[in-house]
Amino acid sequence: MNKKKRSALILPVVIVCLALFPLLKPDIYYLSAFFSLFMFAALSSSWNVFGGYTGYQNFGHAAFFGIGAYTSAMFLLKLGLSPFYTCIIGGVLAAIVAGIISYPCLKLRGPYFVLVTLMLGLCARIVAINVQWTGSSTGLYLPFLKISMFANRVIFYEVMLALMVLMILISMWVERSKFGLGLRSIFHDEDSAETQGVHATKLKTGAYVLSAFLGGLIGGIYSYYRGYIHPDFIFDINISILVVLMSLLGGRQKWTGPIVGAAIVVVINEFLSAYLDIGAEISRIVYGLLLVFVIMYLPDGLMGIFTKKHTLSVKRS
Repeated sequence: MNKKKRSALILPVVIVCLALFPLLKPDIYYLSAFFSLFMFAALSSSWNVFGGYTGYQNFGHAAFFGIGAYTSAMFLLKLGLSPFYTCIIGGVLAAIVAGIISYPCLKLRGPYFVLVTLMLGLCARIVAINVQWTGSSTGLYLPFLKISMFANRVIFYEVMLALMVLMILISMWVERSKFGLGLRSIFHDEDSAETQGVHATKLKTGAYVLSAFLGGLIGGIYSYYRGYIHPDFIFDINISILVVLMSLLGGRQKWTGPIVGAAIVVVINEFLSAYLDIGAEISRIVYGLLLVFVIMYLPDGLMGIFTKKHTLSVKRS
């Protein structure tokens, strides 16, 4: 069996093992920790669809995540509809917002685009705080599933695992499709790509809208999991920074990059909070320093290092 066939079998085996993990009846802490891992892996993968392949550093992804969260929450509270399927509506609404703002935003590049997307997340938080139907500064309390806490965590564990798998499959498609090839050409040289017939604006808009839809989808499930949502943590800029860090750390030109980066950052976060009892502010400093380190010394991420080593070993052989 060659390396490609072996690598193709590893992913399904890992997914099946993760899906069967709750049968071991682990402590709720581990189910919650894995939920966090799945969520950030899925969220960073959704960010990577646009930010990773085009090279546009989107620091406003939390806005789409929050739109999905609030949409599902409102459907649950007002109409009694389960977020397990209204999360799709949240994703659609996030995609519509992304489509509207994409026209002016995607005309900008570099630090100008970063600043605009950064302000998008901050503006979304301010709007949510000052609008009454979102619960304003009080937030919204959502009803819990009427089952045991363990069963509750198992359900959300499996749902978020399924979402992560969906993000992986979409990322695989993007990486291997003409759509992804066009996005990578934009990453390397957008002006040259346009002269060779690549419709950069159309591709960027499509990737941006798809990324927003996927982010809103994840936010819709997360709101139900938390049981309480508030603009301060749903639209938290720290979420946007973390997904960027995860994608860059793992490697943004590969579908595996955001997964690897999310696993590393979530483990670091659990170690800092659960074992060292370090506060949120210190954690943000650690993440900021790690982001600076990755940008300066790991521009291609960890997967980029492995790819280069593999290429060199093939050339030598």
